[in-house]
Amino acid sequence: MTDLPQSRSLYRVDQVREIDLAAISRAEIPGPELMRRAATAAFSCLQERWPEARSLLVIAGSGNNGGDAFLLAKLARAAGLDVHVVALGAESRGDAKLARAAWIGAGGGIEVADQATPLTQADVLVDGLFGTGITRAPEGVAAALINAMNAHQGGKLALDVPSGLDADSGCAAGVALRADITISFVAWKRGLFSADGVDCCGVLHLDTLEIPENIFADFSADAKLLGMHDLSLLSPRSNNVNKGQFGHILAIGGDHGMAGAICLSAEAALRVGAGRVSVATRAEHVPTVNTRCAELMARGVDSPQSLQAMLDHCSVVAIGPGLGQGGWSHAMWDSAIRAGKPGVLDADALNLLARESRALAHSTVLTPHPGEAARLLGCDVARIQSDRFAAVRELARRYSAVVVLKGAGSLIADAEGQLALCPYGNPGMASAGMGDVLTGVIGGLLGQGLDAWDAACLGTLVHALAGDDAAAECPRGLLASDLFVPLRRLVNGCRA
Repeated sequence: MTDLPQSRSLYRVDQVREIDLAAISRAEIPGPELMRRAATAAFSCLQERWPEARSLLVIAGSGNNGGDAFLLAKLARAAGLDVHVVALGAESRGDAKLARAAWIGAGGGIEVADQATPLTQADVLVDGLFGTGITRAPEGVAAALINAMNAHQGGKLALDVPSGLDADSGCAAGVALRADITISFVAWKRGLFSADGVDCCGVLHLDTLEIPENIFADFSADAKLLGMHDLSLLSPRSNNVNKGQFGHILAIGGDHGMAGAICLSAEAALRVGAGRVSVATRAEHVPTVNTRCAELMARGVDSPQSLQAMLDHCSVVAIGPGLGQGGWSHAMWDSAIRAGKPGVLDADALNLLARESRALAHSTVLTPHPGEAARLLGCDVARIQSDRFAAVRELARRYSAVVVLKGAGSLIADAEGQLALCPYGNPGMASAGMGDVLTGVIGGLLGQGLDAWDAACLGTLVHALAGDDAAAECPRGLLASDLFVPLRRLVNGCRA
């Protein structure tokens, strides 16, 4: 995904509706005028993406999203395109009723869909079936239309939200359109960037419909998008420095047979600029760690007492990669928690926390995937994924920590409800060791003086961007260690 400079603000659906109402009542922009502006913006987007298009198939619902579609159809017909309109019902509601009449008044025809309506071929299909209002699986004729739209061979433009996608959660409870382009009106809806939204939206565009800035100023965004501007969270280094100024990270993990996980995590901390990184692991893994990365200081530990000396000398703890959940693992985990150092908990450190809740040190970051998040909240994965925004906020509140909920559109929350979303990353990152690298990245940033919120935001961002740089156009087969070179570039403010 390219950077999205139009806005960093993400809103809930109810907030966008309030902005709409404020534009109508306070800025005195009539509802039909907002609809006209939406149609104009969408048609302009369509012409830019498909300049050679000569035929359109427009699917219109009964509400305002359908109204946008009717007016777009009218504009396209006036521009000389061959336009065929299929409507979900025989009537439209509210301002969409006026838009429907305008289309008919311009000489346009309407085919009312039924369960078996075939869709005619066209260069571009415009989806105006459902907007932000759908929160359940489409049924009946609507579901049949979405299936037919997905099978359509032309380009696909979604108005505001791909039909079938919940614009708040980003979940598709049933069938949902997979668009090539989605043009969002008024403001970004947060669900466009998370969960199924990442697959359904295609390329994203935003048009605020010329709503004055003072209207937006009265509404606090629900979340913010991370972007290239956030790379500046890590300041350039002065020349007169030494390694002691950039943190001493202690990476704890690597139970029997799990040396790779702790090696990846520890090396990642170095790659983002940590001054020193020690590794506490099983004695059998020390030669592997030293061979893998000579700059790491590895020591075999077999008891809390042998770990304590290392804890005394570190500034940040990163625990969990390859840790396991046996007796040795619990002893390491217990000692690390009791040390009260800033740090990162991942993998089995989270599973142990789910079994045995503890008060965590200030500046602690948790980095669960959905399965670990479900264990931490005592629910199932389906519940986590059904509302990732609520889940990450509850995790942060319950554990008084900054939490990174990994996945498509990774989310970062703090205990006060602050929320950020990372719109980068790719499916190649669904591979072993990626979470271990993220643990080390965040730990390394904590060691360089960032607080938990900034370290989690910047760490998630550079991890995702490094994954994108390393994958390029070939995500399948991406290795976690492939991120190391781009990580170094990114924390120095450079991209490939």
